[in-house]
Amino acid sequence: MWLNLERVEERLTTGTIGRRIVYLTSTSSTQDVARREAEDGAAEGTAVIAEEQSAGRGRLGRSWVSPAGKNIYLTLVLRPDLVRLRTLGMAAPLAVLRAVKAVTSLEPDLKWPNDVLLSGRKLAGVLIDSELSGGEVKYALIGIGVNVNFDVEESSDVSSIATSVKREFGRSVSREEFLAALLNEFEDLYSSTASSAIRAAWRDRLETLGRDVTVTFRGVSHEGVAEDITPEGSLVLRCADGSLLTIEAGEVTLRPP
Repeated sequence: MWLNLERVEERLTTGTIGRRIVYLTSTSSTQDVARREAEDGAAEGTAVIAEEQSAGRGRLGRSWVSPAGKNIYLTLVLRPDLVRLRTLGMAAPLAVLRAVKAVTSLEPDLKWPNDVLLSGRKLAGVLIDSELSGGEVKYALIGIGVNVNFDVEESSDVSSIATSVKREFGRSVSREEFLAALLNEFEDLYSSTASSAIRAAWRDRLETLGRDVTVTFRGVSHEGVAEDITPEGSLVLRCADGSLLTIEAGEVTLRPP
């Protein structure tokens, strides 16, 4: 039921990412533990992994359903420069997408800003926190939650909007193999100096572009066509009057034709 970390390490090809693991059978949130680790000077690439979260968090203050022994709940401690910090919101979901493909051959899509979808349902989410000091990055925390072997039908809270690798692939997969693939793919992207290539690969899988959408952030909603993405990853929305609006953060919902 629990992760076999030796099997994960056998499959790692990374230099730093996941080479130090803080493994917990249960915690409130890996993000909280990772923040303490970062403040205490944890090495870059430290991975905080939990089998279960009692207070898992998603974007915009949402909770993240976290049953025990089924999924991947992970937060990475990173110490990037400002250039790399700007690409994390693209690299993390792209790493999940590539890990899913590597383990199962399934082809996920991405939803702006950093959700991973299969069959139009949410498979994974990314939560990014960063701490700056004097214009420099002290650390960044990349929280990644992936529904791997979760039987979503058993959870009425998310059964209508979520999915899992198991559900789409038709059988359970090795969480050890998946976790190692995820860490390997993330380091490959994180260590790349070609930020434009990361943006292009991320943009290419965004199912949001070209769609009529409503974008909501802090109680304010905007409607229009999701036209493009800026180099920093913001969404460019073409409004009904033809004007362009750049949106840095928010929740996207598709509007009916």
